[in-house]
Amino acid sequence: MATAPEPTNPRAPRRASFQAERPYGNSDALSGRAFEKLARLVTEHTGIRLPASKKQMVEGRLRKRAHALGLDVSGYCDSIFESETPSAEFQHVVDAITTNKTDFCREPDHFAYLTGHAIPSLVSGRQRLVKIWSAACSTGAEAYTIAMALADLSGSYDFRFAILGTDICTEVLAIAARAIYSQEIIKPVGADWQRRYLMKGRKLPELRIVPELRQRVHFAQLNLMSAQYPVDHDVDIIFLRNVLIYFDKETQRAVLGKLLQHLRPEGFLFLGHSESMVGTELGLREVGPAIFQRK
Repeated sequence: MATAPEPTNPRAPRRASFQAERPYGNSDALSGRAFEKLARLVTEHTGIRLPASKKQMVEGRLRKRAHALGLDVSGYCDSIFESETPSAEFQHVVDAITTNKTDFCREPDHFAYLTGHAIPSLVSGRQRLVKIWSAACSTGAEAYTIAMALADLSGSYDFRFAILGTDICTEVLAIAARAIYSQEIIKPVGADWQRRYLMKGRKLPELRIVPELRQRVHFAQLNLMSAQYPVDHDVDIIFLRNVLIYFDKETQRAVLGKLLQHLRPEGFLFLGHSESMVGTELGLREVGPAIFQRK
């Protein structure tokens, strides 16, 4: 025997649920096909490889941007793909997926060689301007570490220096230009350098690079996949560390070939320790662990 449904009370409170609402539904996910298409687009324009194992990471990072625009992940990707050439929004994709691992004073043996051998060999017996290029500078830790090391050395040798930091990611370049860092990030910097090259804010706990060093370091956006680099052709030292590992072999050789067009004879190239074979293949003279000199 059928029974009539119980009357509902329109004033009764809605039962709380422990399950979060999903306003974007099933379309708020990155399909396998969309990921493959996005990965091809990213590799074509940045050289960065995105294997299938990165799908969940990419989806999570793009979801935040998609929701900020009122889109689900599927709709966001559709908006990226609808143009034959990368749109302005594609830069947000690049910013979201690029790996920006960097530290102050990373791989200290490189800085020991820089100050103990590279700079003295370049400036010995003459006053000159030393140009150094941090070609994947991220948030600026590498460039400012170089600046601290050279400022220390300038008391022993008569030279000036200028540092250029470039990166494809606009978000990290903005951080580098501000030159403000948390105390946690600054930890690898020795106490003496902190005292001389960092200043504390009046209210905030962060530290900022002193103006004397900021004036010597400049930042600009640059895509290593570009056909040409708008950089001087008489650079003395180039740092490109722990970047080539994200490229395939062909792209590694192409990028280094273009970089070497900007490195003057007898100039130095610093690579990541896992990337030294690439430098050897180009016929450079290895003078230290992952440190090469152009002949």
